[in-house]
Amino acid sequence: MAGADERSVRKQVDGAPSFYSGVAAVHQGTAQKSGRLVAARITPLRLEAFEQLPKHARRCVYWEVDPSTLGADDHLSDPEFEKEAWLSMVMLEWGSCAQIAMHCRDSEAGISEVAPSSAELDDEPCLGYAFYAPPRAVPRARLFPSGPVSADAVLLTSLGVEPGNDSHGLSRSLIASVVGDLVRRGVRALEAFGHTGYVGELADPRAVPQELAPIIEVLGDCSVEQCMLDADLLQDAGFVVVTHHRYFPRLRLELEQGLGWKADVEAALERLLESAQLQQPVGAGAGPCV
Repeated sequence: MAGADERSVRKQVDGAPSFYSGVAAVHQGTAQKSGRLVAARITPLRLEAFEQLPKHARRCVYWEVDPSTLGADDHLSDPEFEKEAWLSMVMLEWGSCAQIAMHCRDSEAGISEVAPSSAELDDEPCLGYAFYAPPRAVPRARLFPSGPVSADAVLLTSLGVEPGNDSHGLSRSLIASVVGDLVRRGVRALEAFGHTGYVGELADPRAVPQELAPIIEVLGDCSVEQCMLDADLLQDAGFVVVTHHRYFPRLRLELEQGLGWKADVEAALERLLESAQLQQPVGAGAGPCV
């Protein structure tokens, strides 16, 4: 993680997980690219930047499509179209539903009020992403025996990062960016279905209980291990198991306490920015390069 000399705020608020002691849109660490360290900038995903996502993220519809609705077909002719259409629908009806981490150019240091345009991102590699949405917009969520998702919660569905020396730190920063977005929107909790280390027992179709068959069924190059979140990662990020299951527990992160840490952390960041004579507003959607 970042050292004391980097632009970060490490202020822990009583009652809030230490994981969220920084501002959501700021990645506190670095990622590895071509043998050198690079900084990441996390912003809400704009639909015109869809092509910047990695191939699997564009084609994965594990959460967005219920396979039972396809009838005799066992595949989608254009999964990228389906994913983009889903994003468009959720963004139109609900608002931002994804965060994307991009390689940050040195000239982008500081805080911006808006996410970069697709033209600005054309040459920048995607380092990671996170998707989230109201459970009503996630067909697969209804199939889990550890459900349903609580009525006051938003569902964190998937997260991916490029391999690197701080991929775990970038995963944490992406989740923190999701938390920051939801706190500003007044959401009370973030929930997720995780997979445990026992999920390997379901590799043999004959060992899959009937109630879990709809969860294991995938489309294209998707898989449970790749398209679901690791339960250990979620617990490391402060999530708590609310419904236990050997393979697919449901976990929850309370966000009401986030209102407190958000105020304190942003006040500290404001003082830091003033000392550096930066005039941009605090709490903007895109964070500085670090």
